Amino acid sequence: MNGLQPLMRCLCRLPGVGRRSAERMALRLVRDRTGLLRELIETLRTTAENVRCCSLCGNVTAADEDPCRLCADPARDGRLLCVVEEPGDIALIESSGGWRGRYHALMGKISPVRGDGPADLRIRTLLARIRREGFEEIVLALSTDGAGEATAGFLAELLKNEPVKTTRLARGIPAGSAVMYADPATLARAMQGRYSA
Repeated sequence: MNGLQPLMRCLCRLPGVGRRSAERMALRLVRDRTGLLRELIETLRTTAENVRCCSLCGNVTAADEDPCRLCADPARDGRLLCVVEEPGDIALIESSGGWRGRYHALMGKISPVRGDGPADLRIRTLLARIRREGFEEIVLALSTDGAGEATAGFLAELLKNEPVKTTRLARGIPAGSAVMYADPATLARAMQGRYSA
C-alpha cells in the first residue's frame, strides 16, 4: 500500500472522495487489466492541455477559447452579473434558460473550517470587473449552507461601497413540491420572498 499513498493523497483532494474511497479507487486502477489506468493518464494529460478556466468568468472552456463563449457573446445582458461558487454552477444556471446576463465564479466559498478565506476566492477580480464593466446588478447565486451564507454576507457588505444593486436568489418551496414537505426555515423564506400572483 505504501506505493499507492501518493495516488490516494491526490484522489482524496477531489470533492466527495474520502480516504476509504481513494484507497478503493487506487487499488482498482492498479489491478485493472483493461487499460483504465493508461486511459485515465492520457485523458488527464489531454484535459490539462486542452481545457482551462475562462480568465473573465472562471467558466470551463477550451484552452484556445478565452474568453469563453458566454463572455464573448454580445447578446448577453452586460448590465447583469451572476456570482456563483463554482464553474459547475454556471452550467446549471445556463441549463435553466432563465438568465441572460454575465457570470463570475468565485472558485469556492468562505469556510474557516476548511481554511478558505476571502483571499482564496476570486473576489479581487470580481471587484475589478464591477468597476471596469459597469454592471448595474450583482446577483449572489450562492449556497444557503453556512459557508455560502458567510460568503454572501461578506460580498454584500463589500459591495455596499460600489455603485451597484446587490441581490440574492429567491428562496422558498421548490417547484413541484408541497408546503407540507417544507421545513420551517424554507417556509419562512418563502413567506418573505412572496410576490404578486
